[in-house]
Amino acid sequence: MTTPLPTGVDYPMPAPDRLPAPRVPWTVDPRRAVLLVHDLQEHFLDVYGRGSALRAQLLRNTARLRGAAAAAGVPVVYTAQPAHQDARERALLTDFWGEGLGRRPHRAGIVAELAPRPGDTVLTKWRYSAFQRSPLAERMARAGRDQLVVTGVYAGIGCQVSACEAFMRDVQAFVVADAVADFDRERHDAALRWVAATCGVVLSTATAAAALAPARAGSAAGATA
Repeated sequence: MTTPLPTGVDYPMPAPDRLPAPRVPWTVDPRRAVLLVHDLQEHFLDVYGRGSALRAQLLRNTARLRGAAAAAGVPVVYTAQPAHQDARERALLTDFWGEGLGRRPHRAGIVAELAPRPGDTVLTKWRYSAFQRSPLAERMARAGRDQLVVTGVYAGIGCQVSACEAFMRDVQAFVVADAVADFDRERHDAALRWVAATCGVVLSTATAAAALAPARAGSAAGATA
């Protein structure tokens, strides 16, 4: 039996002083980082609804990081599932989630508030991880980038799995706690705890944006993913 996406989801974002403590001393370095904007398509954001405070904060914080990344010369990479997928391409995703965007291709666009800018990269998303069936790893390696800063939806699915695969590819993963969202706060918190315990660093939007700020004075900008 497939599980439809919920609707009407809203809950408070985790407070910066209540995040799981890091096990490793990693910090975001604008000379090494790539910002991942994960699956912020209208279809997936419909879970929250236009009036959701959670949706508003998610988009506001992600936009802040996108702006900081642009100012720092940090590549910005988007993932987006295609509007049309045949059964072979979708494969086991159908068992869990049904036809997905196949039923709502008109909602496949990336949300207008975070529309990609010239120079950004948009990767077609086929599986939970942003690395699967995509050139993300190769593009990062060519650009000399070995950190991935993760934003978007959903925290306990694609964001968590992308962070884990980054770790398994020797890329330092950072999940921005108040720039990701999930189906409920329990799932959100569980994803943050799991990442912090096993494969990455959990941090706030304010901390991530501050880490990018020094690059504005002149970083090794120019390299793009």
